[in-house]
Amino acid sequence: MGTVTLSVDAELGWGWHDLDSPPNDRIEAARQSWQRLQGLLSEFSVPATWAIVGHLLLDDCDGRHQSHPAGVDWFERETGEWRERPDLRFGGELVNDLQTARVDHDIGSHTFSHVPLSSDKADRETARAELERSVETAANYGLSMKSFVYPRNRVGHRDLLVEYGFTTYRGNRPKTWVDENDTLGTVAKLVRGTVPGTGPPVVDPVVDEFGLVNIPASLYLFGFEGRARSVAEAVYADPMVLKARHGIDAAADDDGVFHMWLHPNNLVDERDFARMRAILSYVDDRRRAGDVTVATMATVADEVRKRVRA
Repeated sequence: MGTVTLSVDAELGWGWHDLDSPPNDRIEAARQSWQRLQGLLSEFSVPATWAIVGHLLLDDCDGRHQSHPAGVDWFERETGEWRERPDLRFGGELVNDLQTARVDHDIGSHTFSHVPLSSDKADRETARAELERSVETAANYGLSMKSFVYPRNRVGHRDLLVEYGFTTYRGNRPKTWVDENDTLGTVAKLVRGTVPGTGPPVVDPVVDEFGLVNIPASLYLFGFEGRARSVAEAVYADPMVLKARHGIDAAADDDGVFHMWLHPNNLVDERDFARMRAILSYVDDRRRAGDVTVATMATVADEVRKRVRA
C-alpha cells in the first residue's frame, strides 16, 4: 500500500510579479480559490503541504526591500502596479485559517518572494536571503517549517535548505517519453490522457547527499489545459482526473508515493473546482477502502528517515 501526497504552491500575486504579462484571471482568482481549495480539503479530510511565499506573512511593507540582494527592481511591481493591492501581497489571515483547519496541514516554504533558486538564477547571497526571510516571517506566526517547494521547480542551493532547518523538498518529476515529447498534437494528448497504462509515476522518496528527503512530483494537476482539455472533456472525460485516478490506483498497488501538486490560482472556473472535487473524492474513497494512506510531505519525510535509520 502506497501513499498519496498533495502539495500546494501558495503565492497569491507573487508567482508572477516578475513577468511582463501575468495571467490576470488567475491573479484575481487567487485569494478566493485558496479559500475554496482549503474548504475542499477539509470536506474530504485531505491534509496537504502548503508551500507559502514568505512575504504573504508580513503585515505591511513599503515594497522596496532595499536590503534584499535581489535588488529593488525585483520588487518593482509591488512598488508600482500592485502598491494599492494588499490582497495580492499579503495573506496572513489565509495562513491563520490553515493553522486552525480541522485537517492537519503541513505549512512549508516557497521562498520569501518567489526567486527561482537554481544556481543560474540566484547567487548564494540571494538564495540565503530568500530562505532567511522566509523562516523569519514564519517564526512570527509560530511556524517551524520543514517542507520546501522550489519556485518554478528550479532546484538549487540544497545545502542551504539544511542550514535553515528544512528536511524535505519537492523534487522534479521523473522524465518519461510521453512527458517530454512537446510535439504531440491535441489528438495524441487526448490519447495520452485517457488510455490506461499511460498514468503518471509513483515515486520513491530518497535521502540526498545533504540529508534532505527528495519527494519527486508525480503529476501537476493543471498540466493539460486549453484546447486539448476542452476536446478531451467533450469526447470522453477530464484527462487530468483520469491520470490522477491512474496514479492513485498505482499507489494502491505500490509502496511508493503518488505526489500531486497545484497552485490555488489554477482554480479559475467551476470546471477547475469540479476537477479537484473528483480527484479528492477518489482519494477519500481509496483511503476509506484501506488501499492508500494520505500524508503530507513532512510526514512522508519522517517515515523515510525512520526506514533509513532502521
